[in-house]
Amino acid sequence: MSEVFEGYERQYCEASASLSRKCTAASALDGERKKQKLSEIQSGVEEAESLIRKMDLEARSLQPSIKAGLLAKLREYKSDLNNVKSELKRISAPNARQATREELLESGMADTLAVSTDQRGRLMMTTERLNQSTDRIKESRRTMLETEELGVSILQDLHQQRQSLLHAHTTVRTFARS
Repeated sequence: MSEVFEGYERQYCEASASLSRKCTAASALDGERKKQKLSEIQSGVEEAESLIRKMDLEARSLQPSIKAGLLAKLREYKSDLNNVKSELKRISAPNARQATREELLESGMADTLAVSTDQRGRLMMTTERLNQSTDRIKESRRTMLETEELGVSILQDLHQQRQSLLHAHTTVRTFARS
């Protein structure tokens, strides 16, 4: 696994744990202190999103065998972060019923976005494999054409050598008869 990914992962886990603690603390507060804590949580969420994007970029740059496991971890981290966001909205909403309603609506959207992101990733991998296959076919075709040209050249050389040998044979016969 990449050391860079592990560093981002460590930072994310610390940020996630801190966000969970802050959410718990914020739910017990009210007034100005609650607003301040919610602001801290929001900036923490933005930092966690940034770390997830960095981990995603790092994971996609690795070998496919390693990449698959890391992308699965990232899906878990994204789900975890979505839970923190939902908790943040629930805590910050003035009306608990409104927060519950928004949470229900967004959970359907989150599932759709996760599927869409997963499909996009698979599509990108498939496109990359197709591009690699196309490059291999082009290289094979070029090699085949070079081999064909070499074969034609060899046949021409052999034909000339045959003609030279036949001419030499005829000349030797002519001198042998005289």
